[in-house]
Amino acid sequence: MEMGSQASIYLSFTAAGASTDVRAADAQSVLTSLRGAGYEVSDLRNNELAKSHLRHLGGGRASIPNEKLIRFEFPERPGALSHFLDSLNAVGWNVSLFQYRNHGADIGRVLAGLQVPPEQAGTFATFLDQVGYRYHLEDDNEVAKGFL
Repeated sequence: MEMGSQASIYLSFTAAGASTDVRAADAQSVLTSLRGAGYEVSDLRNNELAKSHLRHLGGGRASIPNEKLIRFEFPERPGALSHFLDSLNAVGWNVSLFQYRNHGADIGRVLAGLQVPPEQAGTFATFLDQVGYRYHLEDDNEVAKGFL
């Protein structure tokens, strides 16, 4: 298959008002139908990166040199973003992606892409510890590979 002749499509649907069992059965029925029609299908219902961020992003895949993709949970308090940015300023890395999501919770969901030179891999681990916010590395997530 030629490069660029394949599309990745993110599909989301809901069965409003239906029970969890009915929604799960409906989802399974759609997945089975798509697979039966010859489509390659990934079930992302339990993928937090897809649920929290992908559905709000557009633009397709990009290849950013030395990018580390991290999902953070920022505390909803004054100075939380400043603390993150001050920590980032100390290491001097480029921010290639930053998306903030909050729905009135006590945490803000942040997806960040940071360009970390390979020779600073040890500094990256130290940076994450010093920031002190809960985080999840997403470089190997199928959503990151297929859509971001």
